[in-house]
Amino acid sequence: MIRLVYLLRRKPGMSLTDFQRYWREVHGPLVASFATHLDILRYVQVHAVEDPVNAAMQEARGGMEPGYDGVAELWFESEEALAETMASSAGQQAGAALLEDEAKFIDLPQSPLWLNVEYPQVNPQGEALFATPRSSFQKLYFPLRLRHALGFEVGQRYWRMHHGPLIRSQAQAAGIYRYQQVHRIQSEMEQTLREARGTVVEAYDGHAEVWVDRAVRREGVEVRRANERAIEDEAKFIDFKRSTMWMGKELLFVDRFGWDA
Repeated sequence: MIRLVYLLRRKPGMSLTDFQRYWREVHGPLVASFATHLDILRYVQVHAVEDPVNAAMQEARGGMEPGYDGVAELWFESEEALAETMASSAGQQAGAALLEDEAKFIDLPQSPLWLNVEYPQVNPQGEALFATPRSSFQKLYFPLRLRHALGFEVGQRYWRMHHGPLIRSQAQAAGIYRYQQVHRIQSEMEQTLREARGTVVEAYDGHAEVWVDRAVRREGVEVRRANERAIEDEAKFIDFKRSTMWMGKELLFVDRFGWDA
């Protein structure tokens, strides 16, 4: 299973409200209508929320890149399956229609996209946690670029083998209900998607995603130390100046996991 992550910036001159409304009401249903043609197993929109915590988190890390206006997430069976679908006649027609619509509200050159594999770290029991617009949960999105000195493979290994266990060990104290690492894979398909959109922004090396309940206030020495330990360890492998983070809400449009083909 792979996930396509597509960080979105709105077209210049477009308000965040208008951008998110068009994305939700027009583009989302359009993508859903092509789910079968493109063999999309799941499609989620993560809409950025304007929350003071966004600036606080970035300032705690010494300043970061501006957050994005949203993220499109699409799951496929495999990289090979995606390539085969995109090469088919139906896939090419669907892809062209979606790209034409993307150009109406997305700043394509400034909106990077890449393919990923998931490494779940903290998962709740029962149904999967989801940050719906009406719930008090929010999803923290943390696209990161690794420190150049480490390199891609070593940096991802540290993230998975060292940082993951640290966050798991203090998840309860930090108020983390769910936590996933989503690691970029180096793929020829990424370049194909970038060229079609004229993308100029460098892809990130992956992202962390954390679900928290904003209705629950967590304070005290234990909470502060957990956050400090997390940031101290992040600095060992993340280039903060070339990374970013913000809070968002999730909208589910397609969910075909478990369906018969």
